[in-house]
Amino acid sequence: MDASNLIQTILIYALPVLFAITVHEAAHGYVARHFGDNTALMMGRITLNPLKHIDPIGTILMPLLLYFATSGAFLFGYAKPVPVNFSHLRNPKRDMIWVALAGPLANFIQAILWALVLIVLVAFDVNERFFLAMAKAGVMVNLVMWAFNLFPLPPLDGGRVLVGLLPWKQAQWFARLEPYGFFIVMGLVIMGVVSTFWLQPLMAAGYYVISLLMLPFRALLLG
Repeated sequence: MDASNLIQTILIYALPVLFAITVHEAAHGYVARHFGDNTALMMGRITLNPLKHIDPIGTILMPLLLYFATSGAFLFGYAKPVPVNFSHLRNPKRDMIWVALAGPLANFIQAILWALVLIVLVAFDVNERFFLAMAKAGVMVNLVMWAFNLFPLPPLDGGRVLVGLLPWKQAQWFARLEPYGFFIVMGLVIMGVVSTFWLQPLMAAGYYVISLLMLPFRALLLG
């Protein structure tokens, strides 16, 4: 890929990615505060300022290196996780589920909004490829974050949800996987297990749901 195409690709994805990670992390902090934990609030992490959530390595360096190393075939990155002290939650085991779900839910809502932006652009005959590509990227990026973060292994949000749902003894055993969870997930990603058996089915379902939700707007705006 030449330099001009690379720059255009970065510009297309920059805004959707910044919104995706910022709202995702802020949502975790906001819901944690709602259920009694002010840790994120005190550390200034309940904010839509992306600089508070960007991790220089995980958000910028790693995705760029992987992009060049795999010619765009594989991308992975992460933001600085919002600090949550689960012991401060009013009902730690139950409230942990809602705190964990807040991030992926924020991404799914953003995917819906980007799909709506795409319909509005088409309805108003905006043919600029850059804006159409950005809207499509917004849907895809947020669906990837939604599906990937729901993978049921800590420290991912899906793993936290599973810890909250399991009986106490099994939950404690499962939570012990958290220090190794990142490496296990990365291994499963490299082997294609996560993509084939998790990401692809969930994203297909996500696209289908969004297409159904967009039907009234298509009828209204596109005739």
